[in-house]
Amino acid sequence: MEATAIQTRDLTKHFGPVAALEALDLDVYAGEIFGFLGPNGSGKSTTIRLLLSLIHPTRGEASIFGVPVGDVERAHRLVGYVPGDVALWPHLTGTETLDLLGNVAGGVDAAFRAELLERFDLDPSPRMRSLSKGNRQKIALVAAFMCRPEVLLLDEPTAGFDPLMEAEFQALAREAAARGQTIFLSSHILDEVQDLCDRVAILRAGRLVEVAALEELRRIGATIVEIVVDGPVPDLAGLPGVGAVEPIPDVPGGVRVSVSGSPAPLLARLAGVDVVRFRTQEPSLEEIFLTYY
Repeated sequence: MEATAIQTRDLTKHFGPVAALEALDLDVYAGEIFGFLGPNGSGKSTTIRLLLSLIHPTRGEASIFGVPVGDVERAHRLVGYVPGDVALWPHLTGTETLDLLGNVAGGVDAAFRAELLERFDLDPSPRMRSLSKGNRQKIALVAAFMCRPEVLLLDEPTAGFDPLMEAEFQALAREAAARGQTIFLSSHILDEVQDLCDRVAILRAGRLVEVAALEELRRIGATIVEIVVDGPVPDLAGLPGVGAVEPIPDVPGGVRVSVSGSPAPLLARLAGVDVVRFRTQEPSLEEIFLTYY
């Protein structure tokens, strides 16, 4: 049985009349990379702040490896955190900041810290106030990874990264998961989530609308079918499971069809038609995500 790294039950946070998060029930397992998706205002950052006990729930509970998040001294020993907009001590250098955070965490593997700095191509000697947003994110990521915590709570961690640094982050995340660490990744970069995550949760207006593995989500989402026929295109609109039917620009006899569920009705309609090309394309995470909104 898989150990549960993060668990929430009926986790709810109201700010006055505004329900920022409503009745969140979630289980994240040890060693997985878990994607947490939703637009601004959906409750992602509120959830992470509740898990860190930076704010207190209106009702419900949450735990990290069985430790209630309200027991901050014990829970925070298990957690590394990277916010989406890093604000650290402006007068300290990056090195001093990492030294301070490492001492708070109880010590750091100096060789691993040096490796992280090299991989992120980061010079930690300037003061924090002089660093770009991307380099501040790198400092925060090094600080989080260098202590090898059981759980990494990452809230938009690669904001300001170029593609090379994004790839390096993904490599580090996979290595951490292979060591058994758990990564809880809130991100707007759907390609990043699609490439990294074992499972994803989708929030909408503070409520959880789906938790599933990516393959399960793809089965839920519509498949795109490109069809090219020699001659007139048969009428495909209105078939069971067939959604949008659009012509393919500059391709005579070509249509792009959205299919949910079994393609049998579509195939039956095409029987006897001279089909030149029939190609299916699984929906991307972005397309699946948009179906929920």
